[in-house]
Amino acid sequence: MREKILEMEEYANEHNVPIIEKDSIAFIMKFIKANNVKSVLEIGTAIGYSAILMAQSTDDVVVTTIERDETRYMEALKNIKKCDLENRITVHYQDALEMNLSGVSYDMIFIDAAKGQYTKFFEKYKYFLNPGGVIITDNLKFHGHVGNRSNIASKNLKQLVGKIEDYIDFLKNNEEFETKFYDVGDGLSVSIKKNDI
Repeated sequence: MREKILEMEEYANEHNVPIIEKDSIAFIMKFIKANNVKSVLEIGTAIGYSAILMAQSTDDVVVTTIERDETRYMEALKNIKKCDLENRITVHYQDALEMNLSGVSYDMIFIDAAKGQYTKFFEKYKYFLNPGGVIITDNLKFHGHVGNRSNIASKNLKQLVGKIEDYIDFLKNNEEFETKFYDVGDGLSVSIKKNDI
């Protein structure tokens, strides 16, 4: 399995596919184990790297993941098959904002897709959390740019970082959820419904 993980890391590097930092996925895998998480919804599959590692946290965790880029979706299916995890990872080829879920709920939702849409993802999918469930978001430091917007030359990057900063404010001021921020990898947040605490 280690070999297959390394292959994915090489592929991501060569094809410029953003995958989760090692410290972040280690934190999440530990979280899944410690909190007895049985079902995960991931928004943003990319090539299946984080879904595969999350599925490996314990023997009975099941992952549903959504990807809108066809090349990455196909690559994810290939990698999941290689790791013999098709029975525990389901990949949906769709835009997560257009996806219609019904009759399902999850112990954990992991947001790691289009950074500018984080608030929309959170608002859309919070209804699919089991009692006591959490929403984890990655890349809240965004390579050190968050909090340093004035030093960014690119207008697009400045806008994107602004959206991440808005999302952080949204989490901090959210009446429904209690959020803790962790200085792990590229910055993680863990949000739990207040009435579940």
